[in-house]
Amino acid sequence: MKSETDNQEETVKLYRTGEHNCSYLSNQQARTLFLDPELTFSLELYEQLTHMGFRRSGLHLYRPDCEQCGACLPSRVRINEFHWKRRFRRILKKNRDIHMHRRPCRFEAEHYALYHHYISERHRDGDMYPPSEESYRDFLVSRPDLGFILEFRQGEELVAVAFTDRLSTGLSATYTFFDPDQAERSLGTFAILSQIELCQTLGLPYLYLGYWVPGSPQMTYKSDFRPMDILVNRRWRALEDHMIDHLAIG
Repeated sequence: MKSETDNQEETVKLYRTGEHNCSYLSNQQARTLFLDPELTFSLELYEQLTHMGFRRSGLHLYRPDCEQCGACLPSRVRINEFHWKRRFRRILKKNRDIHMHRRPCRFEAEHYALYHHYISERHRDGDMYPPSEESYRDFLVSRPDLGFILEFRQGEELVAVAFTDRLSTGLSATYTFFDPDQAERSLGTFAILSQIELCQTLGLPYLYLGYWVPGSPQMTYKSDFRPMDILVNRRWRALEDHMIDHLAIG
């Protein structure tokens, strides 16, 4: 792999897992491609691999590499052309009493307590349940040099947390969790809208949202944030309405 800044070649190892149950589509088998877990990757390499469709999970960079399925499509919101739907404006108005604070990426007991509550209420059937402090630290605060935390508070009460990485081409929404007892606020959507606003403030062209998976109920929400690019056949291209049913396999 060639670095764009110093024109030097950097050789990295990639490893492929065996088949395992897919987290997004029932009755599907998945494989995953990982960057060498022994490598402490640089921000530059992270950016290059993000452009190629990789995502970060703690100390690891990965992307789906399924033999018979290509449904997991890397996605990014085009910030300069973002369409503020009426629904989005209503969500912003509904949450105008919530204030966002940018914090260093580090472990905070208050954050973990909210994460524990969120996973226990919203994802009891997923592989992140039961939550533990060790898995939380490994997943979210093991590379504090790569990003920051966005706290969302209603007065003194913590209602949402968005772990966010900073890249030269945009922000990457690493993971967001929120108070599941306040579903009427649409806090997950509100966090994404806040990250989009932050990209606008910082002059960054993209917000990377991870994998959009047509046919997966928990991932289809991402296509609401338009215009959105998806990575198909190694090329970023605009997602259009007619593509959604064609790409869905679930």
